[in-house]
Amino acid sequence: MESNQPTIAYLYTTFPKATETFMQREIIAMRAHGVQMRIYSLWGGGGSFRGLPVATFNKWRLLTLFWMIPYESWRRPEVLRQVLHGLVTRRPPSWLNFWENMLGAGFACLFAREFRRNPPTLIHAAWGGAPATAAWLLWRLDGHRFSAAAHAYDIYEHGGDWWLHDKLEHAEFIHTSTEMGRRALIERGLPAEQIFCIRRGLDRLAALKPLRASRSPLHLLCVARLVGKKGLDHQLRIYAALREAGVQFEARIVGDGPLRPELEKLAGHLGIAAQVTFAGHLAHHEVWNQLAWADVLLHTGVIAPSGDRDGLPNVIPEAMSLGTLVVTSPIAATTEAITDMVTGLVAPATAPAAWVAALRRLSTDDALAEKLRAAAHRWVEENFDAHKNAERLLRQFERVIAEP
Repeated sequence: MESNQPTIAYLYTTFPKATETFMQREIIAMRAHGVQMRIYSLWGGGGSFRGLPVATFNKWRLLTLFWMIPYESWRRPEVLRQVLHGLVTRRPPSWLNFWENMLGAGFACLFAREFRRNPPTLIHAAWGGAPATAAWLLWRLDGHRFSAAAHAYDIYEHGGDWWLHDKLEHAEFIHTSTEMGRRALIERGLPAEQIFCIRRGLDRLAALKPLRASRSPLHLLCVARLVGKKGLDHQLRIYAALREAGVQFEARIVGDGPLRPELEKLAGHLGIAAQVTFAGHLAHHEVWNQLAWADVLLHTGVIAPSGDRDGLPNVIPEAMSLGTLVVTSPIAATTEAITDMVTGLVAPATAPAAWVAALRRLSTDDALAEKLRAAAHRWVEENFDAHKNAERLLRQFERVIAEP
């Protein structure tokens, strides 16, 4: 693109991030559409991505807040008054969310001059936490127009982000990737006409692998961070129930997280340690190799005590595209892709007997398996194309940019 064309400044918490390949696909697709962009990573990340520089926030610059805050407060005292009023009249849902918002505020204060000197046409916050705080304050300080995204973590963790409504009500539009997220934002009083469900996507559709003629032992896979909302303790009990029912299986859990020692101990206690492999974090191409190995992907998501839950984990459409069967719990937005007996099977995470029946059937019923695989592949083709979905997001950018 020519330098005089519109520029979108993308704000991320961390970019690029190995566990957020869906964010990378969005950038790849946007570049394929010729979008000129500047990328900022507020925490970690940096370097370059596909030849595009990623500007990072040097935390040493926070020391300059001692004089930057008074300067920006002198320029726009009403902004400081609003922020201080918010600080003393509301409690943050967690210390983590408090510091996420402070990170966004620090970025806005320290990068305000740069954005004044070289203003983007639009700022887009990829998350509703620190990036949206930064975009909102840059709007408050200098009138930069912004859009923002809000996903499951932003909406549900400890009741949602501290300043979420204040930030999003001023966005030119709000992007969320699930209908569940859209409904939740409308329930919070945000205008429905400003909220767009635009899914993430795959940059290419995988070829449908052949169904294994004999699925005994059944190859079972889970790809997840080892955290509470994934319901992995329930999943291990499902494996124990499978063994008790005489269903031959091999299971692999790909991912890492704070619950790994506890889960490994539980697997030993349940007597399934020999059949369940904790593979740890794997590079994304290795995850695809695991999906190729698997007969079934399991997602046993639950609502965590903090209120956090999944939206639609990207590994589910990835598995669907390849022809790996999916069985999921009905929690969160997974059933936007997995319709029971149409594109996969659905069973409550806390009902091992239902999972045993579903997995036993998938191990023997070729006709059902092929029907589910074909329908799942079509769903991905129609709903999870990164280039088509990036084009939908781009149309929103263009609509805003075209407005005076």
